[in-house]
Amino acid sequence: MQPLTIRLGPHDNVVVARTDILPGTAIPGEAMSAMGHVPAGHKVAAMRIGHGAPVRKYGQIIGFATTDIAPGEHVHTHNLAMGEFERDHAFGADARPTQMLPEHLRATFKGIVRPDGRVATRNYLGIVTTVNCSATTGRYIAEQMRPLLADFPTVDGVVALTHGTGCGMDAAGEGMAVLRRTLAGFARHANFAGILVLGLGCEGNQIGGLLAAEGLEVGEGLRTLTIQEEGGTARTVRNGVAILKEMLPAASRIERRDVPASHLCLALQCGGSDGYSGITANPALGACVDLLVRHGGSAVLSETPEIYGAEHLLTRRAVNREVGEKIVERIRWWESYTARNNGEMNNNPSPGNKAGGLTTILEKSLGAVAKGGTGNLVEVYRYAETMTAKGFLFMDSPGYDPVSVTGQVAGGANIVCFTTGRGSVFGCKPAPCLKLATNTALYNRMPDDMDINCGPIADGEATIGEMGQRIFEMVLKTASGQRTKSEELGMGDDEFTPWVLGAVM
Repeated sequence: MQPLTIRLGPHDNVVVARTDILPGTAIPGEAMSAMGHVPAGHKVAAMRIGHGAPVRKYGQIIGFATTDIAPGEHVHTHNLAMGEFERDHAFGADARPTQMLPEHLRATFKGIVRPDGRVATRNYLGIVTTVNCSATTGRYIAEQMRPLLADFPTVDGVVALTHGTGCGMDAAGEGMAVLRRTLAGFARHANFAGILVLGLGCEGNQIGGLLAAEGLEVGEGLRTLTIQEEGGTARTVRNGVAILKEMLPAASRIERRDVPASHLCLALQCGGSDGYSGITANPALGACVDLLVRHGGSAVLSETPEIYGAEHLLTRRAVNREVGEKIVERIRWWESYTARNNGEMNNNPSPGNKAGGLTTILEKSLGAVAKGGTGNLVEVYRYAETMTAKGFLFMDSPGYDPVSVTGQVAGGANIVCFTTGRGSVFGCKPAPCLKLATNTALYNRMPDDMDINCGPIADGEATIGEMGQRIFEMVLKTASGQRTKSEELGMGDDEFTPWVLGAVM
């Protein structure tokens, strides 16, 4: 029989329920019995914890007891809360030389090599809208293009990248700079064979300003249209379809060929997390990241509010103090940002996270950083900034999954791995998205959405390393063209969500 609980650290004073534990159930190996019902994925006290004492999981502090907690008692929001404590950033203390594999042993995948040498994992045409006012017209163009794709089977689709901003904002402010950086990142993305930039004409985010600010140039693969100049919606749709039809033949002339895995940049995400996330899927994804880095590739962790309380685990792995200080500076910015908006960092976890067993942001963060593996932190990037470094990277972003992934893909990520314990449904065109279930029950409940089941780790049927190898192999297959569950469902057109900063005026 499998143990009833999971102990994550020898000095932890809580253990995690592997299954629902009924009142009075003896907990083997822990010398105590459950005092009440403990749901699967939730914590149970393994010893007496005094009022105000730290509660430890993963060998780290996840909060402080708000009352005396007896052995066998359920530990959650009713008796555990945030509290201040010192973190030892120890910049670079755990950085070690990366053990790269010899060139002849490194993995390859079937990639699409663009004329300029960039490597794609998918082959789309895209419509980048400058403002919400051109969103519907962009969608109309995409809808009229889709029936034409039957004659161009090597083109994966036409994506209208629409959003809710682009005007009513400071034209020279941070919000506009972030939006333009995001739009330009998608316009440059290797997974787009051609782009149409579509504006209204009177918006704050003028096409000319966007192109100039981001160094984009009009050419065969990047064209522009302005609705007011074209004579309205109907004429713009006709002209937009005509432009994309001109791009189709060149876009379709592609073939996949063997390229090194060093061309992969993997976006790391978790959403709808639960008490198993930091035990199964996240560390397994981290093991995949370690493999990818040894093969010369890159992986990017994001969601700054979801490393809060665990940032010291990343600064210790920074290749130098400068990189580590960038993480700390971003944490301080987020503390100030949430305070200005009358919030606090512990507003995250979400209600669904808490129902799944996560109590504080400290606990959630400790599980979330496991996605980043164990290697050196090489660089820290601003939201949607182009990523050029190889290895394990970090990008500043909110903890809201669609916004975070949008920034990662804008920065160059060409495949996404998304762990979930509650059951997130997500796609992200033009980058394929793999969904990793943290537990077997979820995988069996949502088979049309989950690509990989990491539950066997908790079930005692696989190790973290074995599951990491499976994920790595699935990443290579997906990058080579194998469709993910979200792609089979057609998801990814509506998840483009740039980070909105600054006042709406």
